[in-house]
Amino acid sequence: MEISGAEIITRCLAEEGVEFVFGYPGGAVLEIYDAIFKQDKFKHVLVRHEQAATHAADAYSRSSNKVGVALLTSGPGATNGITGIATAYMDSIPMVVISGQVGTPAIGLDAFQEVDMVGCSRPVVKHNFLVKDVRDLAVTIKKAFHIATTGRPGPVVIDVPKDVTINKTEFSYPASIAIRSYNPPTKGHPGQIKKAVHLIGEAKRPLIYVGGGAVQGNASQEVTELVKLLNAPCSNTLMGLGIIDGTDPNFLGMLGMHGTFEANLAMQYCDVLIAIGARFDDRVISVPNHFLAQPKKIIHIDVDPSSIAKRVKVDIPIVGDVKHVLTDLIAVLKETGARPNAEGLADWWKQVEAWRKPDCLHYEKSAEIIKPQFVLEKLCKVTQGNAIVTSDVGQHQMWTAQYYKFRRPKQWINSGGLGTMGFGLPAAIGAQLANPDAQVACITGDGSIQMNIQELSTAKQYHIPVKIILLNNRYLGMVRQWQELFYGNRYSETYLEALPNFEKLAEAYGHVGMRIERPEDVEPALREAFTTHKDRCVLLNFITDGTENVFPMVQNGKGLNQMDLPAHMRNLQQTPFENNRDYGNLC
Repeated sequence: MEISGAEIITRCLAEEGVEFVFGYPGGAVLEIYDAIFKQDKFKHVLVRHEQAATHAADAYSRSSNKVGVALLTSGPGATNGITGIATAYMDSIPMVVISGQVGTPAIGLDAFQEVDMVGCSRPVVKHNFLVKDVRDLAVTIKKAFHIATTGRPGPVVIDVPKDVTINKTEFSYPASIAIRSYNPPTKGHPGQIKKAVHLIGEAKRPLIYVGGGAVQGNASQEVTELVKLLNAPCSNTLMGLGIIDGTDPNFLGMLGMHGTFEANLAMQYCDVLIAIGARFDDRVISVPNHFLAQPKKIIHIDVDPSSIAKRVKVDIPIVGDVKHVLTDLIAVLKETGARPNAEGLADWWKQVEAWRKPDCLHYEKSAEIIKPQFVLEKLCKVTQGNAIVTSDVGQHQMWTAQYYKFRRPKQWINSGGLGTMGFGLPAAIGAQLANPDAQVACITGDGSIQMNIQELSTAKQYHIPVKIILLNNRYLGMVRQWQELFYGNRYSETYLEALPNFEKLAEAYGHVGMRIERPEDVEPALREAFTTHKDRCVLLNFITDGTENVFPMVQNGKGLNQMDLPAHMRNLQQTPFENNRDYGNLC
């Protein structure tokens, strides 16, 4: 029996085990929406803006081992989704986006709501397809899911003209797919792994540096085992947080632009660096010449060969799935008994503990005004570090990374590479749908929340009980911080003078709104939100200190040992030893 292209799409999604499709209807996809109406294998979630559809699908994927799916109409619907697609691309998130297109005879003729989605999305997708024949539709969808989830994950766009959704053909869906030109590696080269083991055995100052690739590769158990086997310090990128328990004594915190004092100096002065699923981006090491000024040997493990030695020359590249590579690496370490130099490692830990001692995340608490860091500490306490936390972008994002102790991977959902404001609320919706029994908190600011605040309507329609932690400082905080530090306190267009009454706005959407102005009310308000109102969406409007800045901070062009530090640490030396030999106690 022949069925329409629209029915083929719904049948294929059902075959892939899709639970939710996030989307917004329009003329080019009406056949698909009609087919969705007639089936019961998956649910559609009606967002209020197509950007939110892609963010929600993205977070659904990040917080689970499933693939997020978004459905966009042609023209502005498709272009509205580009920001969310780019967000997923930058952070290597598997996602399948189906976009409607004008009929094939009208393509290229500037038809109503026509846009070249293949051309528009090409720079920000892992791959894209334009399906011109209904007979190619099912196999194309199979290819899309395969490409999105294998190798280095990423979003895949399928552009479907309207006549293809109407035309009919016989339906069959392949159980598996092989693409001759696409064979991503899995196992690492045994010779390279043996070289890495030999180098680890010579290390006196090892550091394990882990990025989002290990989270996407489900390698938390292997990373933790490696850290404990070597008794090496470990640091995570912003995207790697949660890969190792944030309370683990081997964990030094996040590194990079707003990384901890101890993590950044350990990164700068280690002698053997084991990089796992990380890409040495500018927000982590700043300028490569500064980073490499202190000699070190680098082992780099990544599934994407193009990420290896892209910014920093490495000594031992290992291409492969990080989970498989680490499994083999650990096996050889156990077999050979290779470990870092015991005396050197003991001295290294003394230095690391000296760096830890001044507590670079210390801040001056106040009895009168709420400090944003205080809210994050109390949130971690109330949720026992177990909530799924989404965030928008800015100071609140960095404070969350610094002060919330993530216990497991796929718990921290944020836009790292693209830095997308407006990500937090739709991401929380997607994460809650993927994890219906979990506590989900969205950390946001008074600037970011307004970029997709209409999704409070989506949360109401689908009874999604996310908790919105609004750190309201009346500024675009991170931009204001830069204007204070580098632009002579000229706060050009960063003070927000016309903010709404956020708690009343939340109530207008049918949710619970709370306003918190005193430090002593912070913890009780959070407990009320997560207990009394556990089944409701709650917006907590915390009126916070608008003068607080995020420290430590590595300025653009500076090295990891040239941090701007909080006031209580500004006299500390950041060059602890010369020639990597003389360990000095900074404290």
